[in-house]
Amino acid sequence: MIDVLTRMLRTGVLTEPVTSSQAQAPAVEALQGSLYDLLGRALAIRHVDAGSCNGCELEIGALHNPYYNLEGKGVHFVASPRHADLLLVTGPVSVNMEQALRRTFAAIPDPKLVIALGDCAACGGIFGQNYASRGAIANVIPVHLSIPGCPPDPVTILSGILEAVRTIRIA
Repeated sequence: MIDVLTRMLRTGVLTEPVTSSQAQAPAVEALQGSLYDLLGRALAIRHVDAGSCNGCELEIGALHNPYYNLEGKGVHFVASPRHADLLLVTGPVSVNMEQALRRTFAAIPDPKLVIALGDCAACGGIFGQNYASRGAIANVIPVHLSIPGCPPDPVTILSGILEAVRTIRIA
């Protein structure tokens, strides 16, 4: 045991310092502040995976970590579309998810705000439109904003949510 502790003391700290590309906290803080100022209340988001590869879901999951602190700024993901202000859809619409997506859209109270997240949701991506896929989300329900990327990073997602909320507030 003493040998292990001695080796640890001799070695020292081996972690790498944060590089300038990793230090995006000011941009994230600015987006969070803008979102909170614009909303002035909580934003409830219902997420629907219409047939994605889960790449976009991983980036959405990153928004929940303490670095982005979405929950702390009043943005919550909800289980029921009846409680949602915004519908966030990922993936191309598979034939099996088409009816569920239409029902979820119908259950959201007005004003309905829909974001297509990722290239697959925006245009069908590599799946396109075929016997198993309806393609883009806009082929099934109206879309207010598409966030490009495969997958888009959390800052881009946060910027897109902010832009979508701004457009609905102006209208």
